[in-house]
Amino acid sequence: MWDFIINPMTTLLILMYKLMGNNVVLAIVVLTVVLRMMMYPLFAKQQNSAKKMQDVQPRLEKLKEKYKDDKEKMAQVQMELYKEAGINPVGGCLPMVVQFPIFISLYQAIFFALAATPFQLVDLSERLMIPSLANLIPLQNMWLGMSLTESPAPPNNPTYALLLPALVMVTTYIQFKYSSAQTSAAKAPASGEDKPNQAQAMTQSMGTIMPIMFGFIALSMSVGLSLYFIASNLVGIAQYSPALKPTLDRIFGQTDESEKADDDSKIEDDKQDKSRKKGMST
Repeated sequence: MWDFIINPMTTLLILMYKLMGNNVVLAIVVLTVVLRMMMYPLFAKQQNSAKKMQDVQPRLEKLKEKYKDDKEKMAQVQMELYKEAGINPVGGCLPMVVQFPIFISLYQAIFFALAATPFQLVDLSERLMIPSLANLIPLQNMWLGMSLTESPAPPNNPTYALLLPALVMVTTYIQFKYSSAQTSAAKAPASGEDKPNQAQAMTQSMGTIMPIMFGFIALSMSVGLSLYFIASNLVGIAQYSPALKPTLDRIFGQTDESEKADDDSKIEDDKQDKSRKKGMST
């Protein structure tokens, strides 16, 4: 079902392998970085949408309290609030919908490219949309004494190959921490509230479970896929990093939109302050 995406991605990976001097590790890393950077504008839009949702959360909570007995009115004022703040309710989901098939197809392309059996080799050659690339099959699948087609666990690979699943866990953890810090809607409780934040507790649990889960996946899958996870996580860390994200925003022309959103928020706050002072003076 996914062949219409996987086959072009597999072809692109083999082409990158050729351009990288028949170095499959470089091909995986470079293609992963290039694709994630190409998707950065969508990623930035998703982050901007999440930030706007976070900014209006206090006002939304007040509206929920005010119209808690009138769901129809609550839905109406909620849409008005979103319109006023320039929020598209599905704006944070659409970029993810676009990115997901691309990253899944890249994952599958690496799986097919690292063919380990005669049947897989034949299947790989049939997926190539540039017939001349079939001459490169089978790919050079040894790297630093490790077989890229086998799992990192001995006896398939040397003991030091176990460092790769460990790196997958560490980079997954760091990326998740950066992402949860930027997208979390948790703020100082209003009006002295001190209720347990269920969403925050779930986020903390996921921060523990996800690295372990990806570590086990990396341990059971091939070394080549571990390298993909590590490269993808490192790019994700750069995208979420407070030190690097502003630079990436400038490179990809996303700074203006973020600044405009901040400026609009400040203007709105100034208007509310002036209106409040005017009401007090009268």
